[in-house]
Order: sequence, then C-alpha cells, then structure tokens
Amino acid sequence: MIIFVPCNQMNDMKKNFLCNLLLVFFLLACNVMDAMAAAATSKREFRGAWIQAVNGQFQGMTPAAMQQTLSYQLDELQKDGVNAIIFQVRPECDALYASSYEPWSRFLTGIQGQAPSPYWDPLAWMVQQCHKRGMEIHAWINPYRAKTKGTTVLAKNHIAITHPERVFSYDGQFILNPAIPANREYICKVVDDLLRRYDVDGLHIDDYFYPYPVAGEQIPDDKEFALYKNGIQDRGDWRRYNVSMFVKQLHDSIKATKPWVKFGISPFGIYRNKQSAPTIGSDTKGLQNYDDLYADVLLWVNNGWVDYTVPQIYWQIGHPTADYKTLITWWNKYAANRPLFIGEDVERTAKYPDLQNPNSNQMPAKYLLHQQMNHVQGTVLWYAKAVVDNTGNYGTALRNTYWRYPALQPLMPFIDKKAPKKPKKVKPVWTSDGYILFWTAPKAKKWDDIVNKYVVYRFEKGEKINLNDPSKIVTITYQTFYRLPYERGGDQYTYVVTSLDRMSNESKGVKKKIKL
Repeated sequence: MIIFVPCNQMNDMKKNFLCNLLLVFFLLACNVMDAMAAAATSKREFRGAWIQAVNGQFQGMTPAAMQQTLSYQLDELQKDGVNAIIFQVRPECDALYASSYEPWSRFLTGIQGQAPSPYWDPLAWMVQQCHKRGMEIHAWINPYRAKTKGTTVLAKNHIAITHPERVFSYDGQFILNPAIPANREYICKVVDDLLRRYDVDGLHIDDYFYPYPVAGEQIPDDKEFALYKNGIQDRGDWRRYNVSMFVKQLHDSIKATKPWVKFGISPFGIYRNKQSAPTIGSDTKGLQNYDDLYADVLLWVNNGWVDYTVPQIYWQIGHPTADYKTLITWWNKYAANRPLFIGEDVERTAKYPDLQNPNSNQMPAKYLLHQQMNHVQGTVLWYAKAVVDNTGNYGTALRNTYWRYPALQPLMPFIDKKAPKKPKKVKPVWTSDGYILFWTAPKAKKWDDIVNKYVVYRFEKGEKINLNDPSKIVTITYQTFYRLPYERGGDQYTYVVTSLDRMSNESKGVKKKIKL
C-alpha cells in the first residue's frame, strides 16, 4: 500500500524535504516488511486441515449435497493455502468408504450398515478431488473406538456384534480392547484393505487409545491382564505396552503394503506433567498421554514407528494449566526425531486476545512461535469448517499472509531421499483451450523413482532463477500440463518445471522461455 503525503500543501522547504524523506523511508520499510514476510514463508510446510464426520455434519445430506459442501470447503481451503486434508473415514469401526470388513457409517447415511443412496464412495471421491487440487489426502481412522455415546443400533456385521468378547464398555462407549492381540490384527487388516484400494497419501490416527478417564469408571481388563501380561507387573506399563505394540505393528503393516504412505498420529497435547515426571515433563497440570491414555508418544517417535506427529495444542497462550507457548516449546525439544506439526484450534485462537496486544487475537503470536521453533514443520487446523467460515478472519490471514504462497510437503528422508528424474518434453502448445505448457513423466522402475506431482515456477525476464523462493511457484499439480496466462505475447517469462516423487523429493528443473 502506498500513502501519498500532501507535501505540496507545505510551503516550508524544510518541511517539504522532511516529508518526502519520510515517504522514502516508509516505502523502504514496506519493501523490507514484504521481504521479511516472504523469508518467513517456508517452501516446505505441512498445511493440513481435519474434516471430521463424527460431529454429524454430513448426516442426512444427499450425496449431491455432501459433494457440494465438500467441494466448497476444498476450494476455500485451497485458496487459504492448505496442502493436505485429513479426512475421517472410520469413526467407530464403521466406514465412510466401501469397506470389505466394516459397515457403512451412520455418520454418513444416518443408519449404520446402510449404503448411501444414490450410491457413492466418499473416500474415493475425496482422493480424486484432493489430488485435482494438488492436495494430499490422509485417511483418518479411530482405531479402538467401536461405538460412540450417541450410537444406539449397530449393524449385524459390526465387530461388537460379531465378536462382543473383544470389546469393553466404558462411559457409554464401546472400545476394542487394546490388550487382545486379535484386535491389533483386525485393525491392521482393515487398514491394509483401505490402502490397497485407495490412493491415499497418509494414514492418520488421533488421540483415542485407552479411553479418556471418567470418575468412578474402571477399565475392565483384569482377565486380559492375567492372560497377556507378558511378565509385566505394573498395569500402567502393561497398557502402554499394548498400545505401543499396536502402533509398531500398524506402522510395519503400512510400510509392507505401501511404503510411501505416511503414518501420522495426533496425540493429546500433554505428554507428561512435571509433577509426574520432573526430568522430562512439561510445566503443565492437565491430563497426560503417558499416565492417563497409556500412550507413550515419545517412544513411538524415537523408535521411528510414526512418520509424523501432530500434538493437539488446542489451548491459548497464557492458559493457566496448559500454556500454549510452554507446550509448543516442549514438543519442539523432545519430539524432533520425526517431522513435527502442530494441531491448532482455530476457534480458540480467534477467541482469545494476544497478551501483548489485546486488539489482536492470538493468531500472529502463535505463528511467530511456529517460526521460532526449529523443528516445527507444519500445522494442522482443527477444524476445516472453522477455517472455511473464516472465524476471526483466520482464513483471510492464511491466504493473504501466512500461507500466501504454495508449499511443498516436508521431506521424509527416512522413507526416501533420492530425487526423481526431471520432466521430459516440456513444451508450450496452442490448443483450442488456449496456450498450454505440456510435459511428460520420466520413466521409472521402482515406487521411489515414480513421479507423483510437478511444480511449476515463473520468473520475469532477467530475473535470477531461484527455486527456493516459494513466491515463484504458480502451481503444484498432479497433472502434466499448465494453462498459461497468455495476454498479448509481448512479455517474456522463464517457466521452470520440476518433478516430485511420493515423498516430495524434487528433481532438477527444466527451463522454458515463453512470451505471454
């Protein structure tokens, strides 16, 4: 923005000089701020959003209405810079896809076991729609939860009906007992079926392991403790062992089926409080993953049993028992052995004022903390609709400032670090649909050589080619073409096209000078 100072109204020459000098300083400051904003924008960043079904937002919708709703959400999220969708497909041992083992979800059709009519497959549709927009899609399952409180009727083929001995009741829910080895096998079988039939980029589970504790309720696992204790005497250690063995088994099963599928977990935001673990605990006082949910998240991270973690740090800066700044600093310090993304509560961030600037919400302060954390490589937004609804201008700030430019996914060299070959036959062609830049995929023999997406950069005439500058990215696409913005044919640009493999390793670029 340029502000014109009415210097001509000042008769005094000294004032006129000072006024113009201030204008120069102002314009220089604007340029510096723009440069700083571009520098703060990373070329690689996980920018995710959770789309949940368990809240019933799709229940009762016709397939056409649900597709329209999801299309609108995806379009808006794409404008906001989101590059990954985490889509809930298994809320309670059911399915928002055509499962070979589990019934259709009541959160889709209203009745568990009833197929959508007219028939469609939401996960297959979402894979196609996300990839069309250059986004990754991660299938989100709840591994242990078999029935939510609101579900009153289960389908005949539901696991709690066919194998009631493998489920326990707790606080109005049914939980697949983590102690029973057959349940681990079952969940892995369900995931394997999903991965073989759907081209998802990730498999995601959230914070539901052993159930959240409720006063007066006990987990009924005495029988299983006697049968499967494996020499472990402490009940808490044994439960953590059960969950950890499941996480490892699921990780290994995913890699055996499709080694490129990213396995991510979104745990509760507190690992342990300092009061419970003086050496490693955070200075917090809330519920704990390790002690209350029996989830030893750091064990999984440090052993490489997960590909990324997204701690749900949903509180505000200054929260009396779970301060956001304390927790993001803790996770940044202790969970760096695998890519770390932060789970953000959009509504809470927009609701609470900045402690240093009460006229602003906490979004700027939180994103500044993200930039200061050397191991934080992304954000996942809870939840997508709150972003789409632009709560507290959150979506506007993303698209205009924080996620203004496109971003590639963070690298995962522990899966694959070899760059693919560059695109072939890059050439602009006039077609009946306009001026199109086409290319073809390079040949590949193994999964880690296959090109999955492409990045297209644009540079003005005489501008230095810098592929590390995200402001020069015009698209990240699964397609092998890009529609050129032709105007008069008088201005020359250099376009550069690179290849990305499944793990977002980037090839060398192919340059093409084009007059537009």
